[in-house]
Amino acid sequence: MIRLIGYFFGIGAFLLLGTAAAVAIYLGAITKDLPDYEVLANYAPPVTTRFHAGNGALMAEYARERRLYLPIQAIPDRVKAAFISAEDKNFYQHPGIDVTGLARAIAVNLQNFGSGRRPVGASTITQQVAKNFLLSSDQTLDRKIKEAILSFRIEQAYSKDRILELYLNEIFFGLNSYGIAGAALTYFDKSVTELTIAETAYLAALPKGPANYHPFRKVEAAIERRNWVIDRMVENGYVTKADGEEAKQQPLGVKPRRGGAHLFASDFFAEEVRRQIIQKYGDKALYEGGLSVRTSLDPRLQIAARKALQDGLLSYDERRGFHGPVKTIEIGGDWGEPLSKIPMLSDVPEWKLAVVLSVDSEGAEIGIQPDKEVSGKIVPERVTGRIAAKNMQWAHRSAGGKRKSAKSPEEVFGPGDVVYVEPLEEAGEYRLRQPPKVQGGLVAMDPHTGRVLAMVGGFSYGQSEFNRATQAMRQPGSAFKPFVYAAALDNGYTPASVILDAPIEIVAGGQVWRPENYGGGSAGPSTLRLGIEKSRNLMTVRLANDLGMNIVAEYAERFGIYDKMAPLLAMSLGSGETTVLRLVSAYAVIANGGKQIKPSLIDRIQDRYGKTIFRHEDRACENCNADDWEAQEEPVLIDNREQVLDPMTSYQITSMMEGVVARGTAAGKIKLDRPVAGKTGTTNDEKDAWFVGYTPDLVAGLYLGFDDPAPLGRGATGGGLSAPIFNAFMQKAVEGTRPGKFVVPEGMSLIPVNRKTGMAAVEGEPDTIIEAFKPGTGPADTFSVIGDLDEYAPPEEILRASPQANQAVTSGSNGLF
Repeated sequence: MIRLIGYFFGIGAFLLLGTAAAVAIYLGAITKDLPDYEVLANYAPPVTTRFHAGNGALMAEYARERRLYLPIQAIPDRVKAAFISAEDKNFYQHPGIDVTGLARAIAVNLQNFGSGRRPVGASTITQQVAKNFLLSSDQTLDRKIKEAILSFRIEQAYSKDRILELYLNEIFFGLNSYGIAGAALTYFDKSVTELTIAETAYLAALPKGPANYHPFRKVEAAIERRNWVIDRMVENGYVTKADGEEAKQQPLGVKPRRGGAHLFASDFFAEEVRRQIIQKYGDKALYEGGLSVRTSLDPRLQIAARKALQDGLLSYDERRGFHGPVKTIEIGGDWGEPLSKIPMLSDVPEWKLAVVLSVDSEGAEIGIQPDKEVSGKIVPERVTGRIAAKNMQWAHRSAGGKRKSAKSPEEVFGPGDVVYVEPLEEAGEYRLRQPPKVQGGLVAMDPHTGRVLAMVGGFSYGQSEFNRATQAMRQPGSAFKPFVYAAALDNGYTPASVILDAPIEIVAGGQVWRPENYGGGSAGPSTLRLGIEKSRNLMTVRLANDLGMNIVAEYAERFGIYDKMAPLLAMSLGSGETTVLRLVSAYAVIANGGKQIKPSLIDRIQDRYGKTIFRHEDRACENCNADDWEAQEEPVLIDNREQVLDPMTSYQITSMMEGVVARGTAAGKIKLDRPVAGKTGTTNDEKDAWFVGYTPDLVAGLYLGFDDPAPLGRGATGGGLSAPIFNAFMQKAVEGTRPGKFVVPEGMSLIPVNRKTGMAAVEGEPDTIIEAFKPGTGPADTFSVIGDLDEYAPPEEILRASPQANQAVTSGSNGLF
């Protein structure tokens, strides 16, 4: 018996040693290829990039994985408790593997063997960290053993809080959200500190299988799993029973947060910033880098700019008539269902889609597209309203703009037609609307810093993502003329210099070019001031020809209007192509006294760790960080920007453009409580209508035109179309601000001159104006004209204005003062 026992003991020992050796060999092979767990110390997951407006408001978010990394100290205890209760209640006690939980899982799985139920797991939070960060998700024995070994090593290398921090920031919650901070925003549009017990428990339920507990498709399962987590929180002492019962009575309350732009009306601005970030740092930095981008957007000005441009586009478009319905649907059955499937303009919440149910001579009965959401789904509701005939009279014109092509609402549309409507103050009453075919772009900028405060790239980003403020290359027309005149004023001319406004022929390359003034006609000898105020093409061509187009081209490039401008005379009338942003930036240089600026939509960029990697403001401020004040001089911000235009020239051209607003092509269109200068622009065949202008502290510009350039119609000028939009925007923009003044540079002389002759005016002489002259210059003593007077018959008012003028004209004088 003893020998038999010894025999079996020997065999057992041999088998045990053999098994141990085999296990050792197996574990050696397994551990040989284990990933390095020390990489967790340098964990840098893909993190959401966030754009903020100038006032700090969240504007947009971009990410492949919506994640915001939170240190463990910033995660509330309630959130930690929910996940520990749901995933690993012994987290703070076990060494990486929960033996008790493992034994329980084995017992349950043996009991359920053959039942078809999914095996129960017993992974700890540490094991999940090992799997998520270092291993694959393969359901194999090798992977589970590697996971266990790594878990022991991770527990030895890192604290429990660090492991929990990694877990809570890495896990996937569904809806493209990763990490607890990203999930809180995605599901509830809240920070983690604002989550309720019920919301926290639901998020803690998701890592087990987000698709199994989808907030809209699997509502019952989601609530059941959430309540199970709440019960575990109560059982573990993290929540009182009363609070737990109250939490279980609450609905899921999920409100998915949309991606892209969040701040109202900021879509075009956000998209332009997105493109610049990709161009500067690359695609990966935007979608994974966790950048914090502070933009220059002023939300108040952005909303004002959007409304001003939209109103202007709609006003023009409605004068051109009705384009027809958006679509036509069947209304015999439940019209709410097909109507709800038609996409509308997401960034024009003032409008709704509606289907015409019936129509008569008094108006139309309409059904409104349902917008009530229940569990994330549109619930068709039969909401009806009415469009009175008076609220759709503009649609009586056809799309070609013909007057009274329809005589009643019955001739405009019929039952089943889907149209846009806007609610009126009177309940149940609506106004007919339509997205305009004409488009435009608007930019507002701080002229002293180049910060873009507002940008609108078209009527609606939902209608077209093309940004007409930065991407559309358009001819500026007469809005370019101030730079021709600025070049002249910088090179010996004065605002009182006289140019002949009369027909001219330019022969080049065997071809004859005969430019004309808008509307035809000519005014004879006129001052530079009158030339810009009345936007005289013939005067501008003569001035550019006398000055030399090489100089004009050099100034246009210096101001950043064009990269390379062909020195052709036609370019002096704005026949080249540029963008609204470039032209507004050029006007900003004039407005700020001639200092070069860099237009910028971005004030500052910080990386995921808060380090500033870009700052628009690059001026140095010495002694700004003094430890103590010892009666020293105040620190001075050093302005090292290039002076691209003489400050005196800037003031002269500003004064002349004040005349455009007061007496010229924009007269009566701009009504502000402060000085304002600006210039209209109308291109050939009225294809584009521009206005760019500024006060001492704000510059703004815009154009209107079809995306495929086509005539806007006779009389569609910058003064008639664009100046009123500029005025509407500026009135809102300057509301509540203190009026400033255009400062006259020291050394300039203000002298009264005759507006027609440009010569010094005597006291009491009618039709005089105060003109600014640089040192060493002044009004002419004799009447001198730029241009050939040999065949010109001057108007009688010029001859009567001055004996000197009469003598100069009759003798055929031709020259420059």
